[in-house]
Amino acid sequence: MSTRFALLAAAALIAVSAAFAQAPAPPPLPESTSAAPPPPPLPPDVAADAELEPQVTIIRREDNVLEEVRIKGELRYVKVTPRHGRPYFLIPDASGHAFIRRDSLDISLKVPMWVLFSF
Repeated sequence: MSTRFALLAAAALIAVSAAFAQAPAPPPLPESTSAAPPPPPLPPDVAADAELEPQVTIIRREDNVLEEVRIKGELRYVKVTPRHGRPYFLIPDASGHAFIRRDSLDISLKVPMWVLFSF
């Protein structure tokens, strides 16, 4: 009986040691001089098209700064940065006659959340 116990204990020890075996460490990454890799180059037909480049017009006022962004002459959005407060975006609606106010340009579904208590 003690021989069986000794064999069982040895098998358990081998199984546990195999479970804790570590893989060899990966080779160190080469050090780079820049923080991020450069962006890939644009295709030739897109790189040569100056109309696809956004045109930004900055309008400074006493109480806020407006940044109008146009692509191919069409107004895409206006970023309003008030002197006191958080910036917000004005996005033209489908008709182009009214603006929709948004806190960000993200169009994903947002669940309403309110701060009930703050310490």
